Amino acid sequence: MAEEVFQNETIKEILSHYRKIWALGHAQSVLGWDMEVNMPKEGIMERSVAQGELSVLSQSFMLEPKFVELIERAGGEELNEYESGVVRVLNRSLKIARAFPPEFVREMSEVSSRATAAWTEAKAKNDYSLFEPWLDKNIELARKAADYLGYEEYPYDALLDLFEEGLTTRDVDKIFEKLEKELKPLLDKILNEGKVPKEHPLEKEKYDQKAMEKVNLEILKLFGYPLGQRARLDVSAHPFTTEFGIRDVRITTRYEGFDFRRSILSTVHEFGHALYELQQDERFMFSPIAGGVSLGIHESQSRFWENIIGRSMEFAELIYPILKENLPFIREYTPEDIYWYFNLVRPDFIRTEADVVTYNLHILLRYKLERMMINEGVGAKDLPEFWNDEMENLLGIRPKTYQEGILQDIHWSHGTIGYFPTYTIGTLLSTQIASYMEKVINIGEKVRNGEFDEIKGWLREKVHRWGSIYPPKELLKRSFGEGINPDYFIRWVKDRYL
Repeated sequence: MAEEVFQNETIKEILSHYRKIWALGHAQSVLGWDMEVNMPKEGIMERSVAQGELSVLSQSFMLEPKFVELIERAGGEELNEYESGVVRVLNRSLKIARAFPPEFVREMSEVSSRATAAWTEAKAKNDYSLFEPWLDKNIELARKAADYLGYEEYPYDALLDLFEEGLTTRDVDKIFEKLEKELKPLLDKILNEGKVPKEHPLEKEKYDQKAMEKVNLEILKLFGYPLGQRARLDVSAHPFTTEFGIRDVRITTRYEGFDFRRSILSTVHEFGHALYELQQDERFMFSPIAGGVSLGIHESQSRFWENIIGRSMEFAELIYPILKENLPFIREYTPEDIYWYFNLVRPDFIRTEADVVTYNLHILLRYKLERMMINEGVGAKDLPEFWNDEMENLLGIRPKTYQEGILQDIHWSHGTIGYFPTYTIGTLLSTQIASYMEKVINIGEKVRNGEFDEIKGWLREKVHRWGSIYPPKELLKRSFGEGINPDYFIRWVKDRYL
């Protein structure tokens, strides 16, 4: 099957060797997924060592002289766009692999696993002191990583580029300057006008977990999620998506027993990530160009399904019969109630519960702290106070506990510093993509009728099927004719809430 795409003999040799690297990545994904979903608490010691050793082994395969020589040779040969994509992605991976000494790779992986376990306990107990030393370790490792990778202007640039190829501090500053200037007055206006509710009685309604599981499964069936064939839905503390390959993609959600929109919107969000992986061109299987090109592009897909589809009136009408059948209290409410419940606007402490208007201000807070950690040498001891001050500045509220402040997100326990700005990139792009799609597809009508094939097909053609052939900025230019433009998001917020 791959013969249609990869014709060059050197590329075929490269892909034959790459299977070993792919297989290790596959195994690490399984171990990571299991750690979040199934693993008993005390398994973390052995799991962290296993992950560390596999990371070093993968790096050694990447740096094998014969493999490096093949990649260098292929760069000088005549290649088609798919083959050129393979060389581009591998050259990027080579640069990273060469930058990090094996002992550093092992340490990053082991510290990440143990820090994640410490964060889980710290959050459960609302005790930052349990996580603080591990966060310091991850900050130190992130600074070292930036030095190893190299950068032109700011150390943080090296970390941004790891998660979003080509992204710089200057790029992100430009986006957030626009958003902060526009969003704070918009938020004030929305709150002062009082047309959009700040709270809803459905937030306090309690639900049975088994009933809620049925709701989520029914929604995923509506979307055409291939449960049991190529996909799963499981439960974890922090919802996530893991792709083991094009034919095995898994998502998780959470159940807290009340405020059911959290569970539904988490499920819909993760479906968007999963769809990106499931709609890859199968001819790319086992190759470096299989998989989403960047975290920002990936997030655009999840936020499209969460915000454009999941928070629409048409979606509220579509799922109303499912809700009424499984959640008895829904009989006291209308589809319009569901719509406003999904679209409340108010400053809140928790990023994952944030409304669409305030969400990017939550990301701005984290971005400011990450710059302080990496560029200015701020340590873990001082971060809770900086967090609380910045939240008060941006949203007018001050956390009273670590759980609703600095301990709420899992990312820094994973060592993924530089990741958060991709959430804003994805949120902005989701509204851009919706604007482009609306020119050819009536999204609301399709959602109202439960007809998602055309929407999925359009996304596949414009984004999914290209895998990682092109860098993110080039993919956007090729598919849509422009890069990230915050104006679409600002306009969307005004149209929906004003």
